[in-house]
Amino acid sequence: MANTPQAEKRIRRNGRRAEINKARVSRIRTFVKKAEATIVAGDADAAAAAFAAAQPEMMRGVAKGVMHKNTVARKISRMAKKVKALAQA
Repeated sequence: MANTPQAEKRIRRNGRRAEINKARVSRIRTFVKKAEATIVAGDADAAAAAFAAAQPEMMRGVAKGVMHKNTVARKISRMAKKVKALAQA
């Protein structure tokens, strides 16, 4: 239970920020799922386009503080490797 006005305000603010962050992470996951689905489907052009759309969303998540920088770097690297292999095949 909050004992000060500042703590009460913090509780209200944390709830609002949690909703915003939840929406951000959900949006990022949607972009990543679309990119992974196109990679599995084997369409090189669509995979490249989906990857190009997912990458800035993931980096924006890092900038906003909802995802860790190294986690996103690892995921982007792995996805880029798959897209490149698909394009060469």
